[in-house]
Amino acid sequence: MKRRNTPAKTAVLNILEHAKSAMSQDSIESMAKGEMDRVTIYRVLNRFCEDGITHRVLADDGKYYFALCRSCEGENHNHDHFHFRCLGCSKVECLTQRVTVVMPDGYRQTAISSWVTGYCRNC
Repeated sequence: MKRRNTPAKTAVLNILEHAKSAMSQDSIESMAKGEMDRVTIYRVLNRFCEDGITHRVLADDGKYYFALCRSCEGENHNHDHFHFRCLGCSKVECLTQRVTVVMPDGYRQTAISSWVTGYCRNC
């Protein structure tokens, strides 16, 4: 379904495109500087997830983080990777190495979403 391009959608996409790491809704809201309310940001982010523009992951701090699907195109669209959250600077990033888990007989994996917490190379 073709979605209408709105100023809110354009603003959120612009914020995510210029982000150096995954962002929480609170971070996106503070960067929007009052251009839109929290509910609008929430709706835009959820639509981006539905449309495969971003992926969302629940972190160990209880917040959802959103990142653009930069290298996911067509059949390569997957999110089977770990995420890293720095305890020093709070940066959240996708770790690019694909993760494979050997499942017991009778189990079928559909996705992996895990966190590694520690300190990044800058901290």
